[in-house]
Amino acid sequence: MSDTAFAQGFPTDDSRWAALMDSKDNGVPRPFFYGVKSTGIYCRPNCASRKPKRENVAFFDSPDAAERAGFRACKRCKPDLADPESRDWERVTQACKRMALAETAPSLDELAQEAGLSPWHFQKLFKAKLGITPKQFAKQQQAERFKSALGEDGSVTAAIYQAGFGSSSRAYEGGDSQLGMPPSAFKKGGAGQEIAYGTARCFLGWVVVARTERGICAIEFGDSPEALTESLKRRFPQAKLTSAGEDFAAALEKVIAFLDRPAAGLDVPLDIQGTAFQQQVWQALRQIPAGQTASYKQVAQAMGRPKAARAVAQACAANPIAVAIPCHRVVRGDGDLSGYRWGPERKRQLLAKEAAGTSGSPKGRRGRGEA
Repeated sequence: MSDTAFAQGFPTDDSRWAALMDSKDNGVPRPFFYGVKSTGIYCRPNCASRKPKRENVAFFDSPDAAERAGFRACKRCKPDLADPESRDWERVTQACKRMALAETAPSLDELAQEAGLSPWHFQKLFKAKLGITPKQFAKQQQAERFKSALGEDGSVTAAIYQAGFGSSSRAYEGGDSQLGMPPSAFKKGGAGQEIAYGTARCFLGWVVVARTERGICAIEFGDSPEALTESLKRRFPQAKLTSAGEDFAAALEKVIAFLDRPAAGLDVPLDIQGTAFQQQVWQALRQIPAGQTASYKQVAQAMGRPKAARAVAQACAANPIAVAIPCHRVVRGDGDLSGYRWGPERKRQLLAKEAAGTSGSPKGRRGRGEA
């Protein structure tokens, strides 16, 4: 890996020191080396040797740089030898850069050839590192270019071709799922899109439920209807928020009943918007049965990404649909509840209710919606 790539990963000595002291393996490569002045030895940041004192450490971008400074290679972690893990990450990183910059997505065969692997091995490696296939990554990049182009002056048609779609039908084919609305509406900041919502009391305080024409897009908890309404407005600033009408009442009642008895399931469509990785995490969360918990690491392992526990935690924190996507069932490896977007006390109550297997509290009464 080049010196430039090293610098992009951990550009300062402080960031490298923090990475060196972080004993957690979160799957992020640490492509730098450190020398210990008191011993004259340089190591990889994941070396099993005892951590040095800060004043004795010097950081380097490459083994050559460390050796030019007078340090010799550690016999334990062998930093002077090629690191297969770093080499694999470099292959994936280079492929990602290629797809991010390409107007037309390169084929799997082209990416594999550049990586020096067979198409089968390259796809397996790419998915193991990122949790998605090269094709899925390329579609994400195209969608991001489309969003960016829609935000500029010009027509939707110009944005379609600027993003690399071969035709308008291809853009609209996947546009709604990526943008959460038709491309023309996205360009206007969501103006004209209607989101119905309502608030109600439940055993966790107040809950707001919001729905697009596709399905439930938000279930969030709060201390008052007003605070929840403001939160919804911040999340959908250009959409038209409408009070829950009679046609929404049934869905709202279903959500309230579901909160009381999560094991019964929620029989309403969901409008789940997120990155490919977030959606993969959220799908994994929905496989955890009510009354049970899993650690962030266990969720990552179930996804086939055992080193992505920290990224799983971030996806849980970004979940906009409480309980239906049960991020409250994910805990730390030591059993600690850890954080929760709507407060650790609500997480504790949800887990206690599920563990008891009873409805616990009376059904919340239907509340009001406010524009």
